[in-house]
Amino acid sequence: MFVRAYRWFDRVILELGREFRLSYLPPLMVYFAYGVAGLTSIVGTFFVKDYLGLSAAFLAALAFWINVPWALKMPIGHLVDLIWRFKSVLVFIGAGLIAASLAIMIGLLGHTEAMRAVMPLGAWYVLSALLAPVGYVIQDVVADAMTVEAVPRIDREGLPLPGGQIRLMHTTMQTLGRVAIVGGGIFVALLNVFMFEGVENLDEQDKVGIYIDIYLIALLIPVISVLGVTLGGWLKVRDTRRLVRKGFAWEKAWEMVSGRIERPAPNWWILGGSLVFVVFTITMGLSEVRYNQEIIFLGSMAIVIFLMVRLVRVLEPEARRVLVGTAIIIFVYRAMPGPGPGSTWWMIDELDFDQHFLSVLSLISSSLALFGMFIFRRFMAEKSIAYIMVFLTLISTVLTLPVVGMYYGLHEWTSAHTGGMVDARFIALVDTALESPLGQVAMIPMLAWIANSAPANLKATFFAVMASFTNLALSLAQLGTKYLNEIFTVSREVKDAVSGAVTVPADYSELGILLITATVITFVLPIAAVALVLGTRLKTA
Repeated sequence: MFVRAYRWFDRVILELGREFRLSYLPPLMVYFAYGVAGLTSIVGTFFVKDYLGLSAAFLAALAFWINVPWALKMPIGHLVDLIWRFKSVLVFIGAGLIAASLAIMIGLLGHTEAMRAVMPLGAWYVLSALLAPVGYVIQDVVADAMTVEAVPRIDREGLPLPGGQIRLMHTTMQTLGRVAIVGGGIFVALLNVFMFEGVENLDEQDKVGIYIDIYLIALLIPVISVLGVTLGGWLKVRDTRRLVRKGFAWEKAWEMVSGRIERPAPNWWILGGSLVFVVFTITMGLSEVRYNQEIIFLGSMAIVIFLMVRLVRVLEPEARRVLVGTAIIIFVYRAMPGPGPGSTWWMIDELDFDQHFLSVLSLISSSLALFGMFIFRRFMAEKSIAYIMVFLTLISTVLTLPVVGMYYGLHEWTSAHTGGMVDARFIALVDTALESPLGQVAMIPMLAWIANSAPANLKATFFAVMASFTNLALSLAQLGTKYLNEIFTVSREVKDAVSGAVTVPADYSELGILLITATVITFVLPIAAVALVLGTRLKTA
């Protein structure tokens, strides 16, 4: 038994460690920085709940705008292909935007009245919320491109590596990329658990002090990204010099190390279409046109699909069907709406989940998500994306039921029959533990397929366009969440900042039907999408 257990541990976990290469580290640092971005999420939740009178529907609408910049991966991705040697500059720009977003939040918490004198606190918060994703989008595109460079195509002597070995390394690289993101989440959760220890005994001023400290620590996020691209540049120069010493010309050696075959010609359809998209989005966003979010989504979707059609023409018909079928299934899976912030507010107000306990849940979620990356690595490599999506949909649906049950008193019944042991916190801990390993599984097969199968001189473009398509699904998910929160109204208690008088009473009476509706939708539609794709000539990775 012990021999079999060790063999499993060796195959699932140790093997991935053995496959690690130093060249993988630079993009992993950028991905890790993105994972650490969640450091401020709990602080942000309590700041919005306690200091800003923003409704659940407004926050869902804001989440839509926060996701829109991810569609900018299209022009940025193609730009990266065009300026391949100098793409690290974009990481510095992204780092500056992230730092500006964090600085605004530090100002809101530490210099509230001075910030209020310039413009309303809600406006500052919206500005901060919109700056950060633009920075992360820019860095993410470069990181995707860096993963292509990170996988060597030649050995130390400059001889080509076998195709099968390269494909395995691409899968490993993409898996490690998700591991880095989740690892950043684990670091965040550990830090939050430490920072929020004993928070229930602190007064409001001391809590604000902790919030500020967390945002100050978060300023390390852009530093990590910058150090990653700096290390990547040094490694490429080092490897290029090694090949030069073996007799290769510098330019040839550089191409061999960076994986560039030739610089692609500018794709004016992508650049022009993206410019139209940006102008269209900004114009509609600043307008007072009714349904401007819906119009932006439909316009964005039309532009992205048009660009996808233009791009996939370079693929063979079989590869084209695989990519399109995979993208459709992942799009539908990611487009499912959620209950919105109301469920978290209810847990805080009615179940007494404080900052420390939410940090513990985050730690469990991130740690087990990382564990799941190792467990499901072979599963992802051996099963089709259709099989994976059906599996994830079934399991995720089952694991949402305890939350629905708690709204209707499940935790009170279990507590009464277990002497108080199986209470709300116990159920939340177990449910989080079971659900977490599945969180990062969905995207890896598609990312690995692009890294291995897309044309060599258009890797970043393919990553960006396909990511724009699948990320638009998140925008659709937020629209769906907004609609659900407009149909089923959920509100937490809002007090006047000066007088302390209650201006909006808490009302969670419709949260139950909201949770049930979201659960049914997220079960039915992904299964239907898989059935639709499998019933056509399309295929999946």
